[in-house]
Amino acid sequence: MAAQRTAEQVKHDIESERQELATAVDELRESLGEATNVTAKLKAKLPIVAGAAATTGFVLAGGVGATLRYFARRGREGHERARVGRFSLRDLT
Repeated sequence: MAAQRTAEQVKHDIESERQELATAVDELRESLGEATNVTAKLKAKLPIVAGAAATTGFVLAGGVGATLRYFARRGREGHERARVGRFSLRDLT
């Protein structure tokens, strides 16, 4: 059989539950505030990160390709001996 509780015991239990709930809500607010601060810091650095990523992508994609094409073309070029229109005769030695 269930034990009978007095009104004072019920009021005491309700008050202690209310205190625990208030503590939990305060902790949740603090955690949420910290998460919001981290998000704000990341948003402030976003333009820098985006610029660095774009620059890195450009250099890796275009810069490396252009450099390799430049050196490959210079390696194949010889001294031009004669040119007729778009055709040329080259000395490769």
